[in-house]
Amino acid sequence: MLRHQSNSENPELLPAFLTSIAVLFLRLGLTAFGGPAAHIAMMQDEVVQRRKWLTKEEFLDLLGACNLIPGPSSTELAIHIGFRLARWRGLVLAGICFILPAFLMVMGIAWAYVRFGHLPQAAGLLSGVKPVVIAVILQALVGLGRTALKNRYLMAVGVLTAIAAFLHVVPLLILVSGGGLAVGRACAAGNQTRTPGTLLLLIGLIAALVAFTLVLSHYSVPSHAVSTGALFWVFLKLGSVVYGSGYVLLAFIRTDLVMRLHWLTSAQIVDAVAVGQVTPGPVFTTATFIGFVLGGPMGATIATLGIFLPAFVFVAISGRLVTSVRRSPIARAFLDGVNAASLALMAAVTWDLGRAAMVDWISGTLALISAFLLLRFRVNSLWLILGGAIVGIAAFR
Repeated sequence: MLRHQSNSENPELLPAFLTSIAVLFLRLGLTAFGGPAAHIAMMQDEVVQRRKWLTKEEFLDLLGACNLIPGPSSTELAIHIGFRLARWRGLVLAGICFILPAFLMVMGIAWAYVRFGHLPQAAGLLSGVKPVVIAVILQALVGLGRTALKNRYLMAVGVLTAIAAFLHVVPLLILVSGGGLAVGRACAAGNQTRTPGTLLLLIGLIAALVAFTLVLSHYSVPSHAVSTGALFWVFLKLGSVVYGSGYVLLAFIRTDLVMRLHWLTSAQIVDAVAVGQVTPGPVFTTATFIGFVLGGPMGATIATLGIFLPAFVFVAISGRLVTSVRRSPIARAFLDGVNAASLALMAAVTWDLGRAAMVDWISGTLALISAFLLLRFRVNSLWLILGGAIVGIAAFR
């Protein structure tokens, strides 16, 4: 495959290239278990290492940009990658293809839940997949860390922001602080005496998004009755205000749908969490399950559209700024600091996931073997995930 610039600009190559993008993100949507950190790791392996569509620096810039805006970070990364590779058609195609497999699978599980009153058992499958996912994330952290932490100062920024992440400081504050520390050093080194317009625009956009989410988070649905419009608005609001990862979404869902609107019970929220865990792709497809329980197939579709629509809008607004930021030393320093902080957040999530995933000698052995095969022989993560699922099911039985 040729570099993405030539493919996206050549009318004769573009259809085949769009097909390649669609196939890749459909496959990732079918196989990307383990939450946002694992999704990011698999995208890095496919887009940077295997296909060479982006450099590590470009990938890190897109990851940093995703972490600065609200919404599902791994889905926004897929949308950003699609936009970088094939502009607007790539933006829509990558996002839809990454979401669609999980949407269809969750619809099927939700139908079974409503029809039979319980979820299919999947504890064995998850027990084998989770340790492999930890190894996949570790591989990505090692590869991206070599690029992002390119000098001692950025290493120090990474350490400081990692400490903040382990202390559960608000993720957005960690990211902005990482960028600020890097900008401070760049200014002290005399790289630039005035703040560039691109950086001011980026900071202004972040401030506007934060203000928008704060205002939107206080909006209340006037009626407690479930309707198509109310369902769409609730999930549009959730997709616009949640920073961090899909797991943060659960706290917002409980507050809105259980405590305030009384649309669901706490037990149903637990079942929705289980669905998000057992299916690959975006954790935000929890909304699909809830929408189906509340309003059938139409409710599932409306809830899914509402929660993912802000991601497409935010990426469309911020996508063009990422390339411009790299042209200014100060703005570039800010993004370097954000990238270091992003990896720190990813490391903190990996630590928590690892503690939950490696609970016995089988899961620990699976993680070690997977990490060795990935780092030493670069085995495709898909085969390791399938192998982990088989081992988990056999051990559980």
